[in-house]
Amino acid sequence: MSKEFNVVVRVLNTDLKGENVVVEELTKIKGVGPTLARAILHRLHIPINKRVGELSEEELNAIVDEIQNIASRYPPYLLNRRFDRETGEDKHLIGSDLEFTITRDIEFEKKIQSWRGIRHRLGLKVRGQRTRTTGRKSKVPVGVRRKKK
Repeated sequence: MSKEFNVVVRVLNTDLKGENVVVEELTKIKGVGPTLARAILHRLHIPINKRVGELSEEELNAIVDEIQNIASRYPPYLLNRRFDRETGEDKHLIGSDLEFTITRDIEFEKKIQSWRGIRHRLGLKVRGQRTRTTGRKSKVPVGVRRKKK
């Protein structure tokens, strides 16, 4: 009665290690966070401490189907693209679609020269963090001068 254990499982163009716990490995899929991973496993009645390599083919297919249809099955606060700028609808993007949309949004903000777009263009912090002492990219200390001999 021994089941086959998979060392590496491929789910939505992401390799998941078979010896790790399902809830942690699902977060490696771009667009799936810890809260959403727990919600998916709870809805599918899969234990969160089960190993990825122990999942059956039916469970893996159910997880893939659930991730691809997140927008229609979960409340809007779990989605990563609420009130889309172009269509106005709630979406959930996964993988390369998410990366492409984020890049397109940043380029749009640069184009309209919003505050965030200007900060992105200059390579500075965007979300209001302090920049006096943190976020320095050069190795030269700023604000400390040595006395010349």
